[in-house]
Amino acid sequence: MIEAFAANSIGRVIQLSIAPVFLLTAIGTLLSVLTNRLHRVIDRARVWEARLEAENSNSEIAHINSHLAVLSKRANLIGAAITLCTAAALFVCTLIATLFVESFVTLDLKTPVAVLFILVMLLLIVGLIVFLREIFVATHNLRIGPH
Repeated sequence: MIEAFAANSIGRVIQLSIAPVFLLTAIGTLLSVLTNRLHRVIDRARVWEARLEAENSNSEIAHINSHLAVLSKRANLIGAAITLCTAAALFVCTLIATLFVESFVTLDLKTPVAVLFILVMLLLIVGLIVFLREIFVATHNLRIGPH
């Protein structure tokens, strides 16, 4: 009888942890997008830095430095978004662990679970806002065609 109760209890915890696992998958995908964007920014910065080393004209050096400043701002924003989303992912893992612990101990952990979930959502919201800011910076400085 105890084994049946334990199996039901574990099954219920697994059911409860499925939604956070899907959230963890979504955050992982978002982190993949962010790291890809960071790689692109780094690659572009290396190209501009190579141009800077070969340049002698003061006006062209100023032009290259302005591009590098924008790329630096974008890299900082992406880094902040990655940090926030990674923290959200870590708290989702903590949330899942807390759900399992709650099923095996006599503690009432509903409040910590709720706090963890709210914290995850806040971190994810701020991370997405920072990501959106990076996109605005990137599109504002986008140059297409001859100048």
